[in-house]
Amino acid sequence: MNVQTAYNQWSAAYDADRNVTRDLDHTVMQQTFQGPRCAAVLEMGCGTGKNTALLADVGKAVLALDFSEGMLAKAREKVTASHVRFALADLTKPWPVEDGMFDLIACNLVLEHIEDLHFVFAQAVRALKTGGRFFVCELHPAKQYMGSQARFEHAQGITLIPVHWHHLTDFTQAAEENGFALEQLREWWHADDDRQKQPRLVSFMFRKQ
Repeated sequence: MNVQTAYNQWSAAYDADRNVTRDLDHTVMQQTFQGPRCAAVLEMGCGTGKNTALLADVGKAVLALDFSEGMLAKAREKVTASHVRFALADLTKPWPVEDGMFDLIACNLVLEHIEDLHFVFAQAVRALKTGGRFFVCELHPAKQYMGSQARFEHAQGITLIPVHWHHLTDFTQAAEENGFALEQLREWWHADDDRQKQPRLVSFMFRKQ
């Protein structure tokens, strides 16, 4: 099953399923974005809008992209603010945005499903204003090494969603090659499920130079 089909099927139950990775990712966003508002935000892979409402408080205009119609339908139900717009887009192809449009791009739990990080960072640097920030939060490679993978349960069993392994240096190298400076790297543990374990998530804050 390909990634798009899997997320279309998962969309109906995504918010209700127990998912500590999803919940920790939202905590990461809450702790990271507590500063002043910016003019324009691009959210890559918004899913059901789990972080879109938070980004609506950060940006005066928000464009949220996803390639799953099912996920977008849930996000539109959840976030109805007039300054938030949703659009269908495949992030492995040229993004439907103009150059230098955004102050912030947020990408959460998406890049494990994309093989070519260089393309993503090239599109991000194109879409950002000079000095704009690119925030990435992903499943930590250490979790991938232990066999963790995006999956969901349903009546017929468990569906594993296709993923690609990216090491920490794959992110930083793709960023450096596309004109980004690394401002922050943090590792994250879920308070209840990750005690005495490897980190669950890793986040990066890059700035376009």
